[in-house]
Amino acid sequence: MNTDLSATHPGLTSQEAARRLEADGPNELPRAPQRTTWRIAFEVAGEPMFQLLAAAVAIYLVLGDVSEAGVLFAMLGVIVATELVQERRTERVLEALHDMTSPRALVWRDGRRERLAGVDVVCGDLLELVEGDRVPADARLLESNDLLVDESLLSGESLPVPKHVANGQAGASSGAGAGAGAGAGAAIVYAGTMVVAGQGLAEVVATGARSEIGRIGKVLGSIAPEPTPLHRQTRQLVRWFSVLGLAVSLVVAVLYVWTHHDWLGGALAGITMAMSMLPQEFLLILTVFMAMGAWRLSQHRVLTRRSATIEALGSATVLCTDKTGTLTRNQMAVGALVRFEANAAVGWMAGDDPLPPTFHDLLHHGILASEQRPFDPMEQAFHALGARWLTPDAGWDLVHEYGLAPDLPVMSHVWRTGEGLPHRVAAKGAPESMAELCHLPPDQREAVLAEAGRLAGLGMRVLGVASAQWGALAWPAEQRGFDFRFLGLVGLADPLRENVPQAVRECRQAGIRVVMITGDHPGTALAIARQAGLDAESGLLRGDQVAALSDAELRRAVVTTTVFARVAPQQKLRIVEALKANGDVVAMTGDGVNDAPSLKAAHIGIAMGGRGTDVARESASLVLLDDDFGTLVQAIRLGRRIFDNLRKAMRFVFAVHVPIAGLTLLPLMFGWPLLFTPMHIAFLEIAIDPVCSIVFEAEEEEPDVMTRPPRDPLAALFSPVLIAASLLQGALVLAAVGFFYWLLLHAGAPEGQSRAAAFVALVISNISLILVNRSSRSGWGALLTARNRALWLTVLATLAMLSAAVGIGVLRTLFKFDLPLPATLAAAGAVGLGVLPLLLAQRAAGRRLAGLLGWQAD
Repeated sequence: MNTDLSATHPGLTSQEAARRLEADGPNELPRAPQRTTWRIAFEVAGEPMFQLLAAAVAIYLVLGDVSEAGVLFAMLGVIVATELVQERRTERVLEALHDMTSPRALVWRDGRRERLAGVDVVCGDLLELVEGDRVPADARLLESNDLLVDESLLSGESLPVPKHVANGQAGASSGAGAGAGAGAGAAIVYAGTMVVAGQGLAEVVATGARSEIGRIGKVLGSIAPEPTPLHRQTRQLVRWFSVLGLAVSLVVAVLYVWTHHDWLGGALAGITMAMSMLPQEFLLILTVFMAMGAWRLSQHRVLTRRSATIEALGSATVLCTDKTGTLTRNQMAVGALVRFEANAAVGWMAGDDPLPPTFHDLLHHGILASEQRPFDPMEQAFHALGARWLTPDAGWDLVHEYGLAPDLPVMSHVWRTGEGLPHRVAAKGAPESMAELCHLPPDQREAVLAEAGRLAGLGMRVLGVASAQWGALAWPAEQRGFDFRFLGLVGLADPLRENVPQAVRECRQAGIRVVMITGDHPGTALAIARQAGLDAESGLLRGDQVAALSDAELRRAVVTTTVFARVAPQQKLRIVEALKANGDVVAMTGDGVNDAPSLKAAHIGIAMGGRGTDVARESASLVLLDDDFGTLVQAIRLGRRIFDNLRKAMRFVFAVHVPIAGLTLLPLMFGWPLLFTPMHIAFLEIAIDPVCSIVFEAEEEEPDVMTRPPRDPLAALFSPVLIAASLLQGALVLAAVGFFYWLLLHAGAPEGQSRAAAFVALVISNISLILVNRSSRSGWGALLTARNRALWLTVLATLAMLSAAVGIGVLRTLFKFDLPLPATLAAAGAVGLGVLPLLLAQRAAGRRLAGLLGWQAD
C-alpha cells in the first residue's frame, strides 16, 4: 500500500463532509421512531392505574361532585407528568448510550487520519480498513493488501471473500447496489461486513438506507430483544398481583353494595382497593434502574450493550483478563535489542544512546515485519525507535504478507527492493517459533530462549526477528518456505497501570478470582502477574499444555491456575468453558477478531473500546472505553450497587402496598368509616413513584459492597425471604396505623379528624419504611446519615403536600378531612415515627432467624 497516503488520498475536507452529511443524512439504518412525549403519554394512558383513576373521576362527575372530580383529575395530571418526566429521562439516557455505542470508522479528512462515529461517514469519505473492523458503509476499493472480508451477513457464505482493486476501477462505483460478491462486487466492500484479514483503502459510495444492508434494515429493526429473566420474573409477579388485586376489589365492591346499598359507592370502593393493590411500580423500577444503571456505567467509561449484564455483574466469581493494555498501559517502547555472537548475547538497553550500527539491521527488519501504518503498540514502538536512528527506505514496496497462524505465531512481509534485485523478507514473532523457523541448532536455540526468558523475567514482551531473500516469481505457500536467518531479539516494555494492584486487592476482598490469559511469553506473564498482585505462585499453564489436557483435566487445572501464557484464541475459549463447567460466573476481556467466541461464551463479555475490534465489541456485553482493568473493577462495584438498590426498591414496594390495601379493606370488614377514597390513593402514588424509581436508584453503595462474596446467580430477586420480610414490614405499619385509627374512633373523635390523623400517621410511617429499606444495615446511624439528595427532597416534598392537604381548608374538604387537634396530630406523628424502631427490631429479628435457618437474609 502507498506509504504517503496523505499526499495521494487526502480525503474530504471537514467542510465538504459536513455539507454531505447535511444533504444525505446520518449513516445509519432505519430505526424505530423515537418515542415522543405524546406517544409516552398515550402509553401511560393505557396503564391500569390511569384507567382506574379516570373511572373514579367519571363516577364523581356522575355523583355531581365536580370539585372532587376536578382535584382528582389534577392529581391524575400530576401522576402522568411524573411518569412522563421519568420516561423521557430514560429515553434521553438510552439515546445518549446509542450515540456512544455507534460503530467507529477510520477515515481521512483534511489529509490526516481521524477516528469518528460510523453515523458521521459520508459518500466520498476515504475509509482505512484493517483486520477486525466492521465496514461502516458501502465503499469502492482504491488499495488492497491481502484483504479478506466476511460477507456472511449479506450472502450467507461462511468463507471470507477476497477483495481487490478493480482493473482501472472500471465499473466499481456501480457495485453498491449489486449483490455481495457479484461482478464488480470483488472491488466493493459492503456496510456491515467484517474485515478478517489484510488492509485496504476504500472510497464510500453509499451510506445508510442506500447501502446494500439498508434493504434489510427494517427487518433487523423489527426484531425485538428477548426479555431477561428479571423482566420475565417481574412481569409474572405483576400479573399475579394484578389478578389478586382485581379479585379482592370485586369482593370489596360487592361487600360495600351489600352493606351500604350504594352501587356508585361500591364502584368507588372497588376502584380504591384495586389502586391500593396494583403493583405498577415494579416494571417502572426495572426500566428506570436498567437505563440509569447503563448511564452510570457509561459515566465510568463502561458502555452496556445488553441490560442483562447489569444483573450479572454482581455474580461474577472469576475475572479473566488480558495483560497488554488492560493490566498494563499499552504504551510500549523498545526496552532492549539483543544480538548473538557465538551463542553469546550482546545487548543494547533503552537509554544507552546512541544505538550502535551493529543493531541497525535487527531494528530495520523489525520495522519491515510491521505494518506501515501500525495500530499495534509494539509495532508503533519499532517505528518510533527507527525514526530516531535509521534512514527511511527509498523505493521499497510491500508486495506480499504472511499473517499469524495458530501453529506458527509469526508474521512476515515481502518487499520489492528494486528492479532486478531479490525480494527482502522480514519476519517477527515468538522467540521459540522464530527459532524453529530459522532451524537454529540446539545450542543456539537454548541460548536464544534463555535470553528471551531473562528479558521476560524483567516484564518485557519478547519477539524474535529474522530475514530472508527470495528471487523466484511465485511465493511459497507458507512462511516455512523461506530460508530465514535469525537476527536477534527485541524486548518491549509495557509498564503496569498504577491502579491495578489496588483493583486486584478489591477483587480478592470481593471473592472474585482474577485470572490472566495472555499470548505473551510465560516469563513476561509471571513478571506482570507478580507486579499486579496475582497469585503467580499457584502455577502457570502454557497454551500447548492447555491443548494437551482433556476437558476434565482442564476443569481441574483452572481451579488453581491463575496465569495462562502463550494462549491461542481457541484455547481461551476452552478455559472459559472449563470455568463455566465448574460453576463459576465468568467475566472475560478481549479485543481481537478471534476473541469473539470466548466473549460470547463468557457470562460477561468485555471488549476493549480503545484497541478492540468492532467484532469484539459487538460480541461483548460491556465495552471498556479506556481499556483499564481498574475501570472493570469499578463496573463490578457499580453492578453490585445497582442490584442492591433494585432489591431495596422492590422491598419497599412490597411493604408499602400492604398498609394501603389493608386500611382500604379493614373499615369495610369492621364497619368503620372508610379511610381512603381514590384521591387518597392518588396522593400516595404521587409520593411512592419517585421514591421507588429515583430515590432508591440514587442510593450510595453499601460499605461492604466489595467485601461480600458474589451473589448467587440462581437466587431470585423476589426470594421468599424478601417477600416475607417485606410483607411483615407492611403488616407492622398496618397494625400500628389501623390500631391508631380504631383508637381515635373508639375515643369518639370525629370521623374527619380520625381520617386526617390516620392518614398523617400512614404517610409518616411510609417515610419510616423508606428509611429502613434505604440501607441493608441496621442501626440509626445507617438510616439517618444519608447523603442521598433525592431522598431528602422527596421527603420534604411529601411532607409539604401532606401539610397542605391537612392545613388548607379547601383541600381538607376534598380529602374529607377535618383539622385534627394538635395533640391528635402529635400522636399521629408519634405513631409514624414510632414504627421506625419497631421496623428496625423486626429486621434484626428476621436476620437472626434467617441465620439460624441457614437462609440468605433479605
